Amino acid sequence: MLFNVTHTTEYNYNAPVSYCHNLATLRPRQAMGQQLLDYKIEITPKPSEISERVDFFGNYITRFSIQTEHTALKVTTRSKLARNFSTIYDNLFSDECKRVTLAEALQSLKSNDLSILDAKQFTLESIFIRRANKTIREYAKASFRPDRSVFDATYELMQRIYTDFKFVSGFTSISTPVAEVMREKKGVCQDFAQIGISCLRSVGLPAKYVSGYIETIPPKGKEKLVGTDASHAWFSVFIPGYGWVDFDPTNNMIPKNQHIVVGWGRDYYDVPPLKGVVYGSGKSKLKVSVDIAPAS
Repeated sequence: MLFNVTHTTEYNYNAPVSYCHNLATLRPRQAMGQQLLDYKIEITPKPSEISERVDFFGNYITRFSIQTEHTALKVTTRSKLARNFSTIYDNLFSDECKRVTLAEALQSLKSNDLSILDAKQFTLESIFIRRANKTIREYAKASFRPDRSVFDATYELMQRIYTDFKFVSGFTSISTPVAEVMREKKGVCQDFAQIGISCLRSVGLPAKYVSGYIETIPPKGKEKLVGTDASHAWFSVFIPGYGWVDFDPTNNMIPKNQHIVVGWGRDYYDVPPLKGVVYGSGKSKLKVSVDIAPAS
């Protein structure tokens, strides 16, 4: 499937800003079952400096600064992508993927093989996901047993998060601790992804945070509205001998073609869409819109 994705971020300030420096993680990366065909970024006001690099995790990072006084900042990206995840999705339910038990996975993770070493970094603490507390460890253990398939246990964990947690926009912020989300059982997609990651790491499995988009499909007979698609997040678990497998606890599903990957890291801190420093004395209002449309 081919998609055109438009992502617009707008900041409006109630007092002039003299300078801003920003990092954007908005260019979709190449990933399994995904190919980036075209990408453009438009920034208003025009940046004084702009450059692009690839970070430690292989994500595209755009760095830009605006050194003229301004009262608004607008960043728009336009991407064209091809997604073909059908064959990969079908293989997830094969014996090759489902046969590895937790005990076997933990034993394999003791290896110094390069692929294992790369995955093992995702078992460590990160900025937003510290050492799991007793509540999170016990929540994870309800699904993970030494003799159980890692895939089956993670699938069940995804289903439990979907059932036990309530999606409440505005209840949390990017700085809300995972322990608080666990206690309140409320949050949004980034929170549910980080709960899943915390649970997986608590039993010794590598888990990473995946940032991207999801196409929202309108009810039958209704026209799709512009701007109703959203930035999204889910988690991925590493199964030794097979590889990384994605799970979306917000929607209780394994991502397929409607999920578009932008980047991944240890948690949200590694791949925020836009972050930076602003020199000014006022407050700002943020508006974000995303539109995903099938491309010919």
